[in-house]
Amino acid sequence: MTQEQEMAGDVVVPISGVEVLRCAADGPPLDGERAALDLIGAALGRADAVAVPVARIAPEFFALRSGVAGAVAQKFVTYRLRLVVVGDVSGHVEESTALRDFVRESNRGGQLWFVADEAELTARLRATAPRA
Repeated sequence: MTQEQEMAGDVVVPISGVEVLRCAADGPPLDGERAALDLIGAALGRADAVAVPVARIAPEFFALRSGVAGAVAQKFVTYRLRLVVVGDVSGHVEESTALRDFVRESNRGGQLWFVADEAELTARLRATAPRA
């Protein structure tokens, strides 16, 4: 983990048996590939998922035409890490049919999720955990 992320309060925690890099709301914004790689670097070898509060997601991410969401998602797919956006995205979804569809399709898969809160994250991880 970088010194900047440690100061931002990003920590690895177990949630439903999955190690998750839980990002603090006041850390650097997730605004492109460089920021994605910083989070991936912090998580590699330590976590299987990265949970980023919606407050830390740059507005460009929600404007699909900018390409930021696709570039960020692709980085996480490449490194086989799940990215979870935690928080209320309803305002963004109401403004864009394309984003609504993107969120719905992402939530059907396993690499990028949009969840309302940590309770939903916990439930989703529990539902996808391998059975012993």
